[in-house]
Amino acid sequence: MSYIGNSPISIAFLVDTFSGTGSQTAYTMTVAPANTSSIIIAVTGVVQDPSTYSVSGTTLTFSTAPPSGTSNISVRYLGIPASGVTTTAYRTVTNFTATAAQTSFSVPSYTVGYIDVYRNGVRLVSTDYTATTGTTVVLVNACTSGDAVVTESFLVSSVLNAIPASAGSISLTSATYLSGILPVAYGGTGVATSTGTGAVVLGTSPTLTTPTLTSPTITGAVVSSMNSSVITSGTAVATTSGTSIDFTSIPSWVKRITVMFNGVSTNGTSNHQIQLGAGSVTSSGYTSTGIALVNAVSNSSAGSTAGFILGDIASASAVIIGHMTITNVSGNIWIASGNGRYAGNSCFTNGGSISLSGTLDRVRLTTINGTDTFDAGSINILYE
Repeated sequence: MSYIGNSPISIAFLVDTFSGTGSQTAYTMTVAPANTSSIIIAVTGVVQDPSTYSVSGTTLTFSTAPPSGTSNISVRYLGIPASGVTTTAYRTVTNFTATAAQTSFSVPSYTVGYIDVYRNGVRLVSTDYTATTGTTVVLVNACTSGDAVVTESFLVSSVLNAIPASAGSISLTSATYLSGILPVAYGGTGVATSTGTGAVVLGTSPTLTTPTLTSPTITGAVVSSMNSSVITSGTAVATTSGTSIDFTSIPSWVKRITVMFNGVSTNGTSNHQIQLGAGSVTSSGYTSTGIALVNAVSNSSAGSTAGFILGDIASASAVIIGHMTITNVSGNIWIASGNGRYAGNSCFTNGGSISLSGTLDRVRLTTINGTDTFDAGSINILYE
């Protein structure tokens, strides 16, 4: 496309890079951000929760020193500091524990058409509930006592106090325009130039001048901002040695984790399992069952209170390909379900729950006996 004047240009977000030492907590940034939410920080590829660091001017301070590494800390600036901006939450999540036969739930104010409803981790379609009042959600089918009902409403934002479509909304006073041109609006032809006295003259001449105009005073411009939801990937880890694989430093705001298995196997016959933890790995208190399926028929099942068991596989030749999704119901209560393939026409499926003693911050892959050694494949996680 051709342009009159300079062609448009674009630039990438400003990024600072630092090298961790294992003991240093404070780093000097190029720009002073408005707050911790104005930057995205990744350490060794893992995005950090804003609660794990603070900013004061250009000084970035971590609550815990990042590990040693060359250029393993990146700081990405989302924009320049702004004042007078009101921040609104992008989404509102409300958790309920239903009573027997309950159908109606009072939720925070929402915009009709911008709310999702989940029951026991399953998203309901619009015909399963009524949400037309802006403050209540009514289910078609009554709940069983203890059902977990979650509502998720979304912000509908607009630019408030924009420039009114009326004369006198913009006043021009003394200043000098930058070199360039003014576009012609409302069907005019040619280019627009300035007389230097606040007037704009339409014409067809290709000869442009550098106009001197007065500074425009634009009234009533308001900028709104909102947080965005992202899915973060961990770093894939080879499952070719050791008796367990850990993913730690999971941010406190995480509500759902997906664990992915790619050709994982061990040298023994003990069943595989996933364990969660808050500060340390929790190895008891799980309600978990796994089923092995051969040719779509249940072959055997097994349970575990020490973790989320993948299935009653019990074979040294099993090669696991699949995933497990772990979702926060409310507080520190997590539920899990998954499925995948482990050999030939053989598959597995599973489900379970656990109530942790604190905020989840780690996930571990291991075996029921804890001594079988991993000898093939890889594992990774996504969290959001």
